[in-house]
Amino acid sequence: MNRLLAIENLKLLAPSTGTMVVDDVSFAIDRGEFLAVVGESGSGKTLAARAVMDLLPMGIERVGGRVVLEGEDLTPATPARLRELRGPTMGMVFQEPMVSLNPAITIGTQMAEGLKLHRKLPPAEIRRLSLAMLERVQIRDPEHCLAAYPHEFSGGMRQRIMLASVMLLKPKLLIADEPTTALDTLVQREVLDIMVGLARDEGTAVMLITHNLGLVARHAQRAVVMQRGRLVEEGSSTQILSAPRHPYTRQLVEALPRRGATGDAASAGAPVIETRKLDVTFPGRRRLFKRQPDVHAVAGVDISIHAGETVAVVGGSGSGKTTLGRAILRLLPATGGSVLYRGEDVLGVRGAGLRSFRMGCQLVFQDPYSSLDPRMRVGEIVDEPLKLLPDMSQADRETRVEETLAEVGLAGFARRLPHELSGGQRQRVAIARAIVRRPDFVVADEPVSALDMTIQKQVLSLFRALQRDRGFACLFISHDLAAVEEIADRVVVMQGGKIVEQGSRDDIFDRPRHPYTKALLEASPALDVPPLEA
Repeated sequence: MNRLLAIENLKLLAPSTGTMVVDDVSFAIDRGEFLAVVGESGSGKTLAARAVMDLLPMGIERVGGRVVLEGEDLTPATPARLRELRGPTMGMVFQEPMVSLNPAITIGTQMAEGLKLHRKLPPAEIRRLSLAMLERVQIRDPEHCLAAYPHEFSGGMRQRIMLASVMLLKPKLLIADEPTTALDTLVQREVLDIMVGLARDEGTAVMLITHNLGLVARHAQRAVVMQRGRLVEEGSSTQILSAPRHPYTRQLVEALPRRGATGDAASAGAPVIETRKLDVTFPGRRRLFKRQPDVHAVAGVDISIHAGETVAVVGGSGSGKTTLGRAILRLLPATGGSVLYRGEDVLGVRGAGLRSFRMGCQLVFQDPYSSLDPRMRVGEIVDEPLKLLPDMSQADRETRVEETLAEVGLAGFARRLPHELSGGQRQRVAIARAIVRRPDFVVADEPVSALDMTIQKQVLSLFRALQRDRGFACLFISHDLAAVEEIADRVVVMQGGKIVEQGSRDDIFDRPRHPYTKALLEASPALDVPPLEA
């Protein structure tokens, strides 16, 4: 029999609310198979996966169903038996490696734990196996890595280390819970290719938890789709993506970003914002008696953005795109060059000039939950920028807030607190706060990277409509090339703090010239799925 895992009629309950968060879910995985579990936040996909390893969070109880692994029913398994199975038989790679890696323990010590517990190997053999696995996941200096701590590595490196730790024990089942959500396009592809390669070499079955349909198309053989705790569709990944049967699956596929029309703003009038030879340099850190070299985060960047135009800045982590956006807004000090706002260099202005510039510019942050004050209600958050307009009465401010909330689809939400909103609604609040003062220029820093595909589609459509109505210039910072393709008029590609290529959206996506641009496009898990027939 080729069956490795069977989840049978699984039911998970949240007793505090009486909600069945996973309701009568059944599916199976064969040995060596790659299965994707797809759905939006709150669909129950992560809870179903955690139930396999009996790692459910507090407040969630299993009230029905079975989990059968290699013919063994794990429902009555004791904690001791589950500890025997976790590691050698089933392993899990979590969404955020910094949370699952202990910041106070070296990488070598953490990697050795599983081998010491399950295989009773001598220290020299554990070290040899750990170094070999770190080399397989393409860690450049494995010796240094074993002695280092998690905070010394980037997100992509930490995820590779986490994958190496799990695969050291050669599990028969690997559960990967959104393992690349926070990673840029190139690192995302590298990590997933490594994971798929390791699984194939060891004959490991993979359960990938994701909301990214591009990853499903690239890697999965089969997929199951979950909605509000229920399994609504199951089939081959090709069938799921090209001929979905359930309305919810169709909704997910139709939410895939697609290339939109571009405007002709670039040819109209003077730019709202322009940078000339902009430089941002961070001094190197001092370690003991040695100082690290200075970091040139932005080097000689020339960029211009016109009214009504969206210019997207793309590149991997560390390319300088976020630093560029913050330097333009003077949230970071520039070390050279100039930033022209309406033709005037604003890098040296102070007092009333700086106040006028900042009144005309706004920023939409990547994570709306951390950028919204949890103690303030939605109406107060959106109203806050208007307090700097002395000529505006309280009644006018309240009217403006109500109008803006209605524009972003949140009419009647003024009295709510941020924790009472979904991720998409919180991002709408962040957008409302940015546009309430009618700015000329908006910097949107990864505004949809943390959102589900359908919510991302809504937010992008909203942003485009607001820009069309208001005519503000926008710098759209993102590593999600699918979102960029939908919303951008022009694209700027950055690598190592420099612009390596820029041009119209169609030129960059259809006729890329620079090798780095080509690598980004090849690594993007975007899907070329035509609109579904009604």
